[in-house]
This record gives sequence, C-alpha cells and structure tokens, in this order.
Amino acid sequence: MGQPEQHAEGAGPFVTRLTWHLPGGGMAVWESRIARRRGALDVRPPGAAHSRRIHADAVAIGRLRRLNGIAAIAFIVGGALFAAGAGVALFGSGDATECASIYFAGGLFFNTGGYVSLLQVINAPRHDPAGGGRLATHRWRWWSYEPMRLDWLGTFVLLLGTLVFAVNLLDSFLRGLSVQQINRLIWVPDVAGCVLFLVSGHLGLAEICHGRPCLRPHSLGWWIVAVNQFGSVLFMISALAAYTRPATGSLLSADVANWGTLTGALCFSAAGVLQLHEHP
Repeated sequence: MGQPEQHAEGAGPFVTRLTWHLPGGGMAVWESRIARRRGALDVRPPGAAHSRRIHADAVAIGRLRRLNGIAAIAFIVGGALFAAGAGVALFGSGDATECASIYFAGGLFFNTGGYVSLLQVINAPRHDPAGGGRLATHRWRWWSYEPMRLDWLGTFVLLLGTLVFAVNLLDSFLRGLSVQQINRLIWVPDVAGCVLFLVSGHLGLAEICHGRPCLRPHSLGWWIVAVNQFGSVLFMISALAAYTRPATGSLLSADVANWGTLTGALCFSAAGVLQLHEHP
C-alpha cells in the first residue's frame, strides 16, 4: 500500500505542518508544536464538519506533561529571580555581588528551562507516515542532533542563549576589571545571549505561523512565544543600555538597563505561567 499524498507547509526547508488524505476518506493534519506540546494531531472523519484531536499513547503524554511542567516552572522562577535582581539594583540597598548572586540563581533556572524544552522536542511523539500517519512514541533520549527540524533548532538556540548568559553572569562576579574587560567579558556575552533569545523567538513564531507573519489571539502557543519574544526585546534593550563608556566608566543608562531586565524577566515568568496550561 502506498503512502498517502501529503501537503507540506513550513518556513524555508523546515516542515511545520503536514496535511494528508486518510485511506478511508477524511483528512489528518500534523503540526509540529501541537504534536510536541499537546501530543496530538487533528483528524477530520469523512463527511464531518470539524476535526477531532487524536492523542499519542500514555507514555508520550506522561513525558510531555512532566517536561512541560518542569520547563514552565523553571522559567517562572528564573524570570522572578531576574526581576528580583533588577529590583534590588533599582530600589534596594544590596551591593553588586548580591545582585550578581540573584541573577546567577535565576540563570540556573533558565539553563534548566532551556534544556528541558529541548528534551521535550527530542522525546515528543513523531509523525509516522508508514503507520498511517499516527504519532509514534520512541525510546527516551537525552540528546539528539536534528538541525533540519525547526522546533529542535529553536529550542537548541534557546539553550545556547541561556548558556551564553551563564558566562555573562559568572563574569559579573569578577572585580577590579578595566572598562575594556567589563565590555568584553560581561557586556558582549550579554548581547550575544539576547541575540540568541531573539533568534529562538523568531524560529518559534515561524513554527506557529508556518513561515508567514500571523496574529493568532486565540492560540495559547502564539501568546507564549509572543510574550517571550517581547521579553527578549526588552532584554536586548537592557543589554545595549548596559554598555560601559570607555571615556567615563559609566553605563549608557543604568536605569534603562535595570528596568529592561525587570520587565523582560516578568515577561518570561508570565509566559511560563501560560505554558503550564499548554499540555496534553
């Protein structure tokens, strides 16, 4: 029996949605985000006006629920700690070491959220054309290399961003640095991490919108990615404002840097709260 004819959509070489006719009539639709977050695909039986959602097996559903919960809580706590660090810098009496310690603790939660998000992609049920288009559950893996999957690439870039931020946060504990060393060891990793966050958010929007600009106010996944992307923009504004002027040794704008970090971090926490509800 030949495989059903498929219509693929996506961004560039990346496939994010497949539509095919079922052997007995009707249609099925696989979307990458729905499959890896909800563990489901949509099927419209012959003559039906609406699709119904078909889920993967209990093993896959259990994995996705656990991983989604861990990642969401990690981003909620990480964002809250980043906001607390910025709050101390703005309103508190803590010194630079105290702020750096709070940021570093938040960074560990961001690292966790980034890696668990990648695990969710790696261990999500896969579309199996040979099995009639159903979702198939595979063995657990801690790592994979799948750069031609848009969801894998987006979460991998996100993880890289959290690791680059970790370099910035570790270097923040160093004292007695020259202005040039501050910009090279602290500011450059900060900006690089923000760029990676923005790229990851762009890939996330491309996955949801299948390569086209879109507004989907009724889509929870769209709101999660959009809020995270807005937080990444605020982080970038904060990073640019944190550049240290060589002539004076002062930041371009300490207030903008701290407020950008605080509001951007709250966006990541808010997106984490929304993510708690995007599960099978």
